[in-house]
Amino acid sequence: MLRSFRNIARLFRVARTLARHDALFPLDDLDVAPGIVAIARLLAGRGGANEDGTKQRKGQRLAKALNEAGPSFIKMGQGLATRSDILGDEMAADLSQLQDRLPAFPTHEAKAIIEAELGKPLEALFSEFDDTPVAAASIAQVHFAITTEGKEVAVKVLRPGIEDAFRRDLDLIRWVAGLIEAAKPEFRRLKPLKSVETLAESVELEMDLRFEAAAAGEIGENFADDEDFQVPIVDWQRTAKRVLTTQRLSGIPLDEPDAIAAAGHDPEKILEKSARASFRQVFRDGFFHADVHPGNLFVMESGAIGAVDFGIMGRLDLKTRRWLGEMLLAFLNRDYRRAAEIHFEAGWIPQDRSVDSFTQACRSIAEPILDKPQNELSIARLLGQLFQITETFQMETQPQLLLLQKTMLVAEGTGRKLAPEANMWILARPLIEEWMWDNLGPEARIRDTLASLVDAAGRLPRVLDNIEEGAAMLSGGTLKLHPETIEALKGERRGGVRFPPLWVFVAVLGLVAAVVLT
Repeated sequence: MLRSFRNIARLFRVARTLARHDALFPLDDLDVAPGIVAIARLLAGRGGANEDGTKQRKGQRLAKALNEAGPSFIKMGQGLATRSDILGDEMAADLSQLQDRLPAFPTHEAKAIIEAELGKPLEALFSEFDDTPVAAASIAQVHFAITTEGKEVAVKVLRPGIEDAFRRDLDLIRWVAGLIEAAKPEFRRLKPLKSVETLAESVELEMDLRFEAAAAGEIGENFADDEDFQVPIVDWQRTAKRVLTTQRLSGIPLDEPDAIAAAGHDPEKILEKSARASFRQVFRDGFFHADVHPGNLFVMESGAIGAVDFGIMGRLDLKTRRWLGEMLLAFLNRDYRRAAEIHFEAGWIPQDRSVDSFTQACRSIAEPILDKPQNELSIARLLGQLFQITETFQMETQPQLLLLQKTMLVAEGTGRKLAPEANMWILARPLIEEWMWDNLGPEARIRDTLASLVDAAGRLPRVLDNIEEGAAMLSGGTLKLHPETIEALKGERRGGVRFPPLWVFVAVLGLVAAVVLT
């Protein structure tokens, strides 16, 4: 009861914030606590206008309200930006621009956290420490410093009390998600509670800066031999749960083409490097930077792209990467039948749905997008449109693809600012085709077959042991096996495993199957 009362009070405060920005529509549409919403609307003045007096879009108003509501709601808004299937393209795009910026917390608190976490006085760790933070976000802020060894570094420090604040807010969000599932059965398909738990897991990882350090280390190893994409080196001796120290990288933000050109770099070449790095992260490695706003990517003096802030990362297994690559090429080649078939083969759409109807749906959403000029072509928008037809075809939600789609949307927007006449996906297409050939071509199929055989051979002794046990059980029951057959199943072990003849293996499997089926 006390928990419910606290959540009602918190919900009222959030509703008032939404009302001030004329952004109560999510609670209205979901019919969540209509009494609280009505009171909040009466008590709060309406905002939501631009400086020139024109009305802001719904997504813009919601983004401002969530930014004011606090760190947890900023993260929730960023998560919602991946759900164009629910919100639509325009609102998802507005939320993707949600800026994770908050006022800095006092530097003396940052220093105290560093000393407590690392167990040393600040002077023993850094010869210089800049009191003015260079960035302050919902979870942490960053200070530049110089180590006692003379290395320039960036020091990221968690906000004081941020863990407790997130815990309280996530408890409220869970409570609201439970209300939605209970009162609105039609929304259960979207799994609100599971989505909240996914957000909670993501935030929990993000609030342990050792995980971010590990992500930076992994992506750094993946690009160790790539001069065009640079990742800062982690200083593990100055890193703990609430402090992360990395090599300091500097450069020009990726969305400032004039400054990039003035520094002697070709913006289109920079976009090509960015597209190549994105491709390699998604397809080659299956591990990608999922927070690619311009503040985290910049052009270094050498012309390489520097990347920072690895708190939000995405993963795709090899099977999903293959489906995704083949699907993208099918769309780019306007082979809508194949694009539809891939969704069924991947198990994303139930087998009882119509392939022909889904082919028609693929054509209807792709043609308007693919007919645009090359520089306006948006694969992210195409994926977003695909996700919007989930209800019609009962398409399973794919969280990893939603995160990728949101990442692609931000990357495409930055790419258009950088080189308006180019398109990152057209630049990356040869790489995707080469990767698909390497992974789905004849040699790849032979390689996969051999790998499957090796795996099967590795499991065969275990299978034989299980059959031996089964044979012994059968021998003790109504079915008696000849002793020579049991010996053949056991095989001879002289300096290793000697497998029985294939005909024995097949015969016994057939015999066991016959017994089971009769």
